[in-house]
Amino acid sequence: MTADLAWFDQRASKLRACVDAALTTYATFASGCPAHLAEAIRYSLLAPGKRLRPMLVLLGAEACGGTFEAALPAACAVEMVHAYSLIHDDLPAMDDDDLRRGLPTCHKQFGEATAILAGDALLALAFEVLAKGVRPAETAAACCAALAEAAGACQLVGGQADDLVAGRDGGGLDLLESIHRRKTGAMLLVSLRLGAMTAAADAARTVALERYGHALGLAFQITDDLLDVRGNASEVGKRLGKDQRQGKLTFPGLLGVDESVRRAAALVEEARDALKPLGAQAASLAALARYVLQRNR
Repeated sequence: MTADLAWFDQRASKLRACVDAALTTYATFASGCPAHLAEAIRYSLLAPGKRLRPMLVLLGAEACGGTFEAALPAACAVEMVHAYSLIHDDLPAMDDDDLRRGLPTCHKQFGEATAILAGDALLALAFEVLAKGVRPAETAAACCAALAEAAGACQLVGGQADDLVAGRDGGGLDLLESIHRRKTGAMLLVSLRLGAMTAAADAARTVALERYGHALGLAFQITDDLLDVRGNASEVGKRLGKDQRQGKLTFPGLLGVDESVRRAAALVEEARDALKPLGAQAASLAALARYVLQRNR
């Protein structure tokens, strides 16, 4: 591991611990929440993970001169939406996965009905946390609108819907990039936008973060596809080779492994270049981009 990646890994560990502590607090429910539902919510939300999206919120705020304290509710809200999406994506009617983050998926552990309800509850909780935790109220409203758009029918959900049929209906690189700029990229991009919002960033800083996010989101998905082809199952924490078995549209399937690796590396450099106007405050985001390229899970 290079020096900057080792430094980032140490910093990322501290950020994850901060996010995990806040998520644990948010996932403590009043007596009206049935015990089995609360358990399913905590099981999925608090499962060991990269916490990439909340880190992007926090580091995006930092790059724009904001504070982690002000950005933390938005960081947790993004992770709640992400956790909901994973629960639903893993269902038999969707991607049909039985392993996530090295653990049985939520529906395998608690049953399909409880898993669906846990996802529903997490989606609602995300907007409650944003509305109550972000200040001032005008910023909270803007954050709610941005996250709702990113998670909605034209972005996250729309990308997932197209992904379910793309392998059957065929399609090329344009379709594949369109799917993942929505399914994966939209949530990474809104994470950065939320960080900028909580920091009251100006237009120039916001645009720099958006350029970074567009490139990073696609690089992340390419590396995800590569892990499915050549990753280590014990490190990745889920079944591998599933995309090919299901006939899904992937970057290695269209471009080959070598070209996919080259394209991911070029996108990471594009992302890092986009951060130059932000100066030293964006050093952690630059290191995170390299981490995305070299991750093994």
